[in-house]
Amino acid sequence: MNPSFLEMVATVIFALAICHTFLASKFAHLAHKYPEGSIGENFWHFMGEVEAVFGIWAAIFLGFVFFTEGPMGPVTFLESQNFTEPAFVFVIMAMAGTRPVIKLAEKIIVGISKVLPFSRKMSFYLTALIVGPLLGSFITEPAAMTVTAIILLKNFFSKEMSLKFKYATLGLLFVNVSIGGTLTHFAAPPVLMVAAKWNLGIAEMVAQFGYKATIACIISALVVAFTFKKELTGDFDLRPDNKEKIAPAWWITLIHVIFLGVVVISAHHMVVFMGLFLFFLGFVKVTEEFQDEVKLKESLMVGFFLGGLIILGSKQAWWLKPVIGQLGDYVLYFGVTGLTAITDNAALTYLGSLVELSEKAKYMLLAGAVTGGGLTVIANAPNPAGYGILKDSFGQDGISPLGLLKGALFPTLVAIVCFLVFPSL
Repeated sequence: MNPSFLEMVATVIFALAICHTFLASKFAHLAHKYPEGSIGENFWHFMGEVEAVFGIWAAIFLGFVFFTEGPMGPVTFLESQNFTEPAFVFVIMAMAGTRPVIKLAEKIIVGISKVLPFSRKMSFYLTALIVGPLLGSFITEPAAMTVTAIILLKNFFSKEMSLKFKYATLGLLFVNVSIGGTLTHFAAPPVLMVAAKWNLGIAEMVAQFGYKATIACIISALVVAFTFKKELTGDFDLRPDNKEKIAPAWWITLIHVIFLGVVVISAHHMVVFMGLFLFFLGFVKVTEEFQDEVKLKESLMVGFFLGGLIILGSKQAWWLKPVIGQLGDYVLYFGVTGLTAITDNAALTYLGSLVELSEKAKYMLLAGAVTGGGLTVIANAPNPAGYGILKDSFGQDGISPLGLLKGALFPTLVAIVCFLVFPSL
């Protein structure tokens, strides 16, 4: 390890950003001491937005680059980074959060829930938290997170459910989405980073990861559902839609799905999917009587978060790469699971791909990265999307990082058992 000055500065700022995420609710509290609508209130509310944290600290880091390397330093640095993933998550989140896509997902979940031998409320809950995350293997994890979080917000989080239930559900959602994208090689960010280099296709992903993840999702969802069975009993009807909006016609839903599909296919080509997104916004405007407002602000904030994470995370290789390369197989698995809680799991797999690893070590690295993806909001790229959608239902203080961690511990332990005990096919 021989870090440069900028790398050490970036690591210190990265650590401060992580601390900031745990203190975000304290900053939000400070906002209440200022008059409503004042600069003070707005400033502290912004500082209390977890989605803004890494963008804020990334800007501070770029200030150091400016003063140490001159006016063109930040420009050169930014142009050396790849911001395709934040842009993709922004686009896919905005598209997946539209009325036609949400209604289609609800129909799929309702249809499957009808065959389960439980009450309607529990069956819908189980299906949403099993099928929703597993859909991430096909429509990408950010899209699955967005769709499932909106469905949960509409039908569970907005009702009088206990805070303990909400945290357990949030942790279950984050973990299941993180592992649920492993049925394919193109949907989960940590898998995307290594799929081509390690020759991972759909067959390999299903045999080594996918079927284990599916079992883990089912077990965790069943245990959480039966733990809170009192809150999941009684009458249940899907929350009614806004009566001012007309139900989307089948052809509108079809066009939305086509747009989503083409964006997923072009996920590595920012110019292509950003151009498609502009056409998509035009289509939404033309069909606005069938649409809800596109969630541009929420999607932009998530993209801002991920962009900041890339800027600061790119300077952490000096200590992460040696650590990953020197760990034994099982120590590597648990080490990566823990490290994922304080840095993006896609960054960990990318750094691991730069090190010569055995086949077993490769498995342990990737399995650990997806296992720990639900422990914190920064652990997995789709998490900020779910956080942004659900945070207001947790009260004025928003989502507690410790509450999320506690809620994610059980499904994480289930994933650990499934990935370490079940054999690869």
